[in-house]
Amino acid sequence: MINDIKQDAAGRMAKSAEALRHELAKIRTGRAHPSLLDHIKVTYYGSEVPISQVANVAVEDARTLTVTPWERNMVQVVEKGLIQSDLGINPNTAGTVIRVPMPPLTEERRRDLQRIARHEAEQARVAVRNIRRDANSELKEAVKEKLISEDDERRGQDLIQKLTDQYVKEIDLILEEKEADLMAI
Repeated sequence: MINDIKQDAAGRMAKSAEALRHELAKIRTGRAHPSLLDHIKVTYYGSEVPISQVANVAVEDARTLTVTPWERNMVQVVEKGLIQSDLGINPNTAGTVIRVPMPPLTEERRRDLQRIARHEAEQARVAVRNIRRDANSELKEAVKEKLISEDDERRGQDLIQKLTDQYVKEIDLILEEKEADLMAI
């Protein structure tokens, strides 16, 4: 019973840490990376789809991405989607190839991105603590239904707390890594 609750909580906490990694990958550093465009959606035959489903996104050099739509009529649509994105980029179109130069980050913009990263990390910590709360309430419920003793509940709560501490530490490490990446020139 306690093991099931612990395993469920561990799986959910791991997913929170992985979600943080995914969110932080969207925050750009000075280097060009295809995943920077993952969250951008374009209209394709009446439905919103990620840019990677209508075009090939590749790295040309350290500061430039190339986007090559698979259909010629999608070039303008993809370009419009890139311009309207929240990345502050200015794509250049040459025939069917769209070049996306990544402007160098200013110190102020780096600080803003660092603030955003910290906010994302705090959201992940809150999610982990909510999972802890859910697991502890499941333990309390099991005691009420006389499935486990109060001593087992206390032991279970200690296990859940250790798990929470472990994942909060992992989230802090992920954030520290991203902040170092953001501040590197």
